Amino acid sequence: MKLFKLCVVIIVTIPIVTAGIAVASTLEEIKARGHIKVGVNESLFGFSKADENGVWRGLDVDTARAISAAVFGDPDKIKYVPLTAKTRFTALQSGEIDVLTRNCTQTLTRETALGLNFVHVNYYDGQGFLVPKSLDVKSARELDGRSLCVLPGTTTELNLADYFRANGMKMEPVVIESTPELAKAFFAGRCDVLTSDASQLASTRVVAPNPDDYIILPEII
Repeated sequence: MKLFKLCVVIIVTIPIVTAGIAVASTLEEIKARGHIKVGVNESLFGFSKADENGVWRGLDVDTARAISAAVFGDPDKIKYVPLTAKTRFTALQSGEIDVLTRNCTQTLTRETALGLNFVHVNYYDGQGFLVPKSLDVKSARELDGRSLCVLPGTTTELNLADYFRANGMKMEPVVIESTPELAKAFFAGRCDVLTSDASQLASTRVVAPNPDDYIILPEII
């Protein structure tokens, strides 16, 4: 059975009433401010990436614009806040952002221990592996002893360890917090393999110096 990762929209709820005194809801605060603070991936082609004119584009950006249109009747009442996998939930909990429209996996722990509400799924995905063709491998089962670039503090990192342990393989993780920097490290040869959501791997491959030099392995773990 395949387990699919979820790209989701998350919103933190604020208590409405405390000791008989009404407390402004998130929606009321947003309306009073005049714009929505939206957390997005720093740079993920096809999902959230600023173009050469600084205009944010992609699926997650379109989701954010739909929320803005529903709240204000204007899709552009948004302040985009680029976030890493490590900072995304902290930013949401602290109120730095109102909504997170970014690739992240829905888990019970995140909904309970972190106090987050996963309110809408906008993309279903699974974790895969991107490798240079020069590595001459056709399957993830051939990655024993390889170094793998991975984002820290993610379900991706946990899945990776589980997969290699379950298949009796060893690996050397290369952990880098920023998505763009992780891709740069992979293309520079600091690791043999890049693992992430398959969609993110495809997006990374598109912007590679030579996209045809890389392939995504068939396994979705």
